[in-house]
Amino acid sequence: MIIDIKKYWTKNTLIGLALGQFLSLLITATGFASSDLAKKGINAPTSQSFLNYVFLMIIYGTILLYRRKPLKAKWYYYILLGLVDVEANFLVVKAYQYTSLTSVMLLDCWSIPCVMLLTWIFLKTKYRFKKITGVIVCIAGLVLVVFSDVHAGDRAGGSNPRLGDVLVIAGATLYAFSNVSEEFLVKNADREELMAMLGLFGGIISAIQIAILERNELKSIHWSAGAAFPFFGFSVAMFLFYSLVPVLLKLNGSTMLNLSLLTSDMWSVLIRIFAYHEKVDWMYYLAFGAVVIGIVIYSIGFGDEDQNPANAVEEPVAIRQDEEASSATHSKGNVSGSSKTWVA
Repeated sequence: MIIDIKKYWTKNTLIGLALGQFLSLLITATGFASSDLAKKGINAPTSQSFLNYVFLMIIYGTILLYRRKPLKAKWYYYILLGLVDVEANFLVVKAYQYTSLTSVMLLDCWSIPCVMLLTWIFLKTKYRFKKITGVIVCIAGLVLVVFSDVHAGDRAGGSNPRLGDVLVIAGATLYAFSNVSEEFLVKNADREELMAMLGLFGGIISAIQIAILERNELKSIHWSAGAAFPFFGFSVAMFLFYSLVPVLLKLNGSTMLNLSLLTSDMWSVLIRIFAYHEKVDWMYYLAFGAVVIGIVIYSIGFGDEDQNPANAVEEPVAIRQDEEASSATHSKGNVSGSSKTWVA
């Protein structure tokens, strides 16, 4: 047993667990900020994310300009990633207008099997029994949360549950593509480059979408300290989240990231209990314990996943190749097409 502990509880495992929960707390903070803005009648999901992209562009873009090195990945990969990321954020936040909180929580789990499927297909990751067990335990814990809401009578219907559920599923699918794309790019390109380019193109796409969809909403907002503080707080939390996500992706992968974020709903419950003195159903505690146990099981199986080394070498070469020649070989076209799939 001592040998097993030394084998599995590595430095990367412990850092991954701690960092995953810090990211989960950051997501919890963004949830409270969004809830506060909604109570004030501010409904501008794209505008909330826009400032985060600006922060990424300024800070990491400055680092990129200072280094004066060519991009390791083609710029149009980052355009696709920015589009996917912006729309994923938009769809999930928009879904809260139509369906219940518990439905969003449950359906958002769809990103986990999507991530596992995408990493299996494109990153050649092999998930063995221990890791799959951890995922099942985590999802079972989240299902307990839903049953807890139903048991306590807290479930709210929503104006159009079917539309809301479709938005959540679509957003969760885009999150999966975004996470796997970031994992691939941060492992084979560069973290600072990824953040700078995501900030640049995410900001441009967000600005266009704001001009089309949220211009009137922004004009109607009566800005005050009460409205500006959660708006700015949301952006700071998102900036920290985006900055640290590549670190966890490089250490433990996108599946671990999505599993860790499952605890964000539980952290919000604990905050409501101790900060707002609210009472919650006993099943929440059981659910929280199940999710934590599932994450631990998945983490100690970190050494059980295998990735194809050849893929890790060949793909960056495909990204860096000059594709200007119209008479490229068929094999190069296939590799390039598969690379586009990361963010399409």
